[in-house]
Amino acid sequence: MKNLLIGMLLYFGAQLMVWYQTNSQFIWPWAKKHPFLIAMAFGGLTTYMFILGTKYVASYYGGILWPGRFIGFSVGVLIFAALTYLHLNEGINLKTAVSLVLATALIIIQLFWK
Repeated sequence: MKNLLIGMLLYFGAQLMVWYQTNSQFIWPWAKKHPFLIAMAFGGLTTYMFILGTKYVASYYGGILWPGRFIGFSVGVLIFAALTYLHLNEGINLKTAVSLVLATALIIIQLFWK
């Protein structure tokens, strides 16, 4: 269970950084003018966190990669929804709400279906 939690925390942190890398341009003028610097500053660390997250989650599932893919994707969807709402004030419509429920269901299935 420890490996799963470490992996999920790494995915969470990496998804946070990805959101800011790709969407800061819509929040801060400086970011819009310097996308290459943002990519260089955070790209390597983000990639490293995804690599380690995959390592930990796969070790928890006995080397199987699919659970980690679904967990990483779903964490990303949830992070995207929260940060897009907080920073850009984009609300959640019915289609997005259904997608968030499905993303949460993916995480629950991967965690509890053995």
